[in-house]
Amino acid sequence: MMADALDSSLATWLEDNAPRLDADVSAAADVLPRLAAANVFAIGVPEAAGGVGGRPIDVVEAIADVSAHSLAAGFVFWGHRTYVEYLLQSPNTALAGRLLPDLLHGRVAGATGLSNAMKFLAGLEDLQVTARREGDGFRLDGRLPWVTNLAPHAFHLAAAVAHADRPGAFVASLAAEDAGIERSADLDLIGLRATNTAAVALKDVRIDPDRVIAADAHAWLPKVRPAFLSFQCGMSIGLAHRSIAAAQEAAGAGRHILAEPLAALAAALRVQERALAEGLETGAFETQPAALFRIRIALAEIVAEAIGLELQATGGRAYLTAAGAAFARRWREAAFVPVITPSLVQLKTALAAQRQSAA
Repeated sequence: MMADALDSSLATWLEDNAPRLDADVSAAADVLPRLAAANVFAIGVPEAAGGVGGRPIDVVEAIADVSAHSLAAGFVFWGHRTYVEYLLQSPNTALAGRLLPDLLHGRVAGATGLSNAMKFLAGLEDLQVTARREGDGFRLDGRLPWVTNLAPHAFHLAAAVAHADRPGAFVASLAAEDAGIERSADLDLIGLRATNTAAVALKDVRIDPDRVIAADAHAWLPKVRPAFLSFQCGMSIGLAHRSIAAAQEAAGAGRHILAEPLAALAAALRVQERALAEGLETGAFETQPAALFRIRIALAEIVAEAIGLELQATGGRAYLTAAGAAFARRWREAAFVPVITPSLVQLKTALAAQRQSAA
């Protein structure tokens, strides 16, 4: 990962507010405008679409830079930018044209909503939203139990929808103002609370064909899965770098024995970053998703080892309320990495099923 290339005012704000973003639900309203003001959502978006250009790995690095300061902010960044990516890769260019300006400027939130779909694609779960035909449109019913970046009254949400009356599925864009959409109160998380994470219930929600992101979910989802997962990897990369750096700084105080394992872990992190960049550059992850699954698993394991080494390097000070506050927050952040969908258990299950099928 490149050195922190964030706008200095954003980096300072994230650093100063990281504890609040982790603990205070009411701070969620500040995150999207701050990120948008630094123009981070435009990274990797073609200039013709209102962005600043760049490659998918540039998006990963930007999410990593934000996550190094605050995983809560990185989580919001991931959800919002991934929804933007769905529009960029949608054949429905009219929908993208309508929605992208407000999304890139942070005036409305974008939520991926496709965690269920990614598990469905790997054969791990049925789709939780169904549609029945009504004229040339659809009526949707279902529930998404965990969606991030659902800014109250101002969000767009992508959802994979199974046809109720025939095989197949499509991906639709829903909006906060749609009749029949009910957003729950924010989930009572142990950290990352300023992320507008809630459940969504759909009850007889009407959408027209102009709200369809992709008519064939089975064909389209593998094309966007590399962005979904690689942008997610940016969160792990940023947290791992920050924890390793904190451990290296603390290890100077009579804990030189940790220098070697910290150097080895930093090297292992660089290997995974290079593999991620190469897979994105070549497009290999679209046809070889298992390679991306393994990178995501490896990065989560690196995060766990990094936070453990930070604890050893910091010693008893890490257990003091004031002195250990930043470590305690990173510990909670690290605990989230294995469970974010698709979780490590789900990824390992998918890899095991693939191996069994090949055998």
